[in-house]
Amino acid sequence: MNPASTPAPPRRLRADAARNQQRILAAASELFAEHGLEITLDDVAERAGVGVGTVYRRFANKKELIGEVFAQKIDEFAVAAEDATRHADAWLGVVQFFEYACTHLATNRGFSDVLLELEDDLERFAQVRDRIKPTVGRLIDRAQAAGALAPGIEPSDFFALIHMVDALAEFARPVNPDTWQRYMAIALNGLRSDSVPRRPLTVPPLSDDEVEQAKGCTGRRRNP
Repeated sequence: MNPASTPAPPRRLRADAARNQQRILAAASELFAEHGLEITLDDVAERAGVGVGTVYRRFANKKELIGEVFAQKIDEFAVAAEDATRHADAWLGVVQFFEYACTHLATNRGFSDVLLELEDDLERFAQVRDRIKPTVGRLIDRAQAAGALAPGIEPSDFFALIHMVDALAEFARPVNPDTWQRYMAIALNGLRSDSVPRRPLTVPPLSDDEVEQAKGCTGRRRNP
């Protein structure tokens, strides 16, 4: 056969592979958000509409897939933090990123679970911190310079408050999945200076019955 007539390698396969990879990652992201880390690669294949073999060819195990999805989420957080530093109003920039972070943790079970696991993986946890913390530092410094934050607020306070809101979201999720929004507003009111208007508390607190129900759900999760 004339070498000149040999057909070129099919580009379509590479394009299909790239599309399948994006479908797999999108499906995994949705499933992790909805169900946490207790899902299987079979579940991902079904949601993505691809064969299980296609998933396994790209990801040897669930840990690899979780790592890829997590890396995408961190990229999105970094972009959101940068966007917030460009807000015309320094205080509203803080609010923008705080709301973004709380929403994405409180409504994404898998991402929150991975962050907790990272506390035992110091190297990866440091990578996350080093990727986002400098930008949050600029966000906080800018708001401090504008007189919008209470004196003494540090970037570490920002991250601690986000995790506090996430912990409340995890506790209340079985009985009231929206309660975390109340505590996000309370946290922001604690960050602000006296010159910034308080945010209204539009979401009611858990009732006594809901607190007891949530406690019961917590006990069942710990003792399956």
